[in-house]
Amino acid sequence: MVPSLPSTAAPDAAASAEGTAAPGSAGGAVQGPSFSPLYQQIKTLILRSLQSGEWRPGEAIPSEIELAARFKVSQGTVRKAIDELASENLLMRRQGKGTFVATHAEEQVQYRFLRLAPDQPSALPGTARREFLDCRRLRAPVDVARALQMKAGDMVVEVRRVLHFSGQPVVLDDIWLPGHLFKGLTADRLSEYRGPMYGLFESEFGVRMIRAEEKLRAVAADEQDARLLEVASGTPLLSVERLAFTYGDQPVELRRGLYRTDHHYYRNELS
Repeated sequence: MVPSLPSTAAPDAAASAEGTAAPGSAGGAVQGPSFSPLYQQIKTLILRSLQSGEWRPGEAIPSEIELAARFKVSQGTVRKAIDELASENLLMRRQGKGTFVATHAEEQVQYRFLRLAPDQPSALPGTARREFLDCRRLRAPVDVARALQMKAGDMVVEVRRVLHFSGQPVVLDDIWLPGHLFKGLTADRLSEYRGPMYGLFESEFGVRMIRAEEKLRAVAADEQDARLLEVASGTPLLSVERLAFTYGDQPVELRRGLYRTDHHYYRNELS
């Protein structure tokens, strides 16, 4: 079944009415149009297909010409929608091959949310070794439940791991996941999976992380964290709290990481 355009405006009406404002009330207030641009409507329809699993991670989506015929819009409108989805890392263009659903198994996106960079460029994230310390099911603490938009006491999966770079422990992660989405997740399953963790979530649990929000602060290592990261107690660490979202802006992972920064730094691009 082909989804129809959102009912905010018909294609021709949306195109012709763009930039006009509805007359205001007697008080003189003027309101802008309530519809969205046509390419945004097409973007919404493509997102619905991604969310429903019509096109799975790593698979090609129909060509721009096919999508234009499907949605009864111009190829240029489809291209603008796809360009925006590609800029958000939801789709990937491959020259001469087409457009594909982005996947965390791709080399260029599997570390998209990891902003830690080495002082020595040769020590790339691809050299990381993962050490899973724990994976257990428990009732969500109040703060975790609030962040994941769950009820306090709902079941979550808690994962604790250390990332080693060049043989040195650098990142200590505490990760919480909604239990109903990650039934059957175990430490053995995490350890046996050769790809990135988000690739496992995507391929075996059908949960794709598409964006994240982070909070950063400086903290001092307590005795337990210091032992796991092989630093002295009280050593300054970078605390990174990340909330990751899937389609529909649904939070599906809370991650609290402690980063050593004696040989690494946090890097981000702003635009």
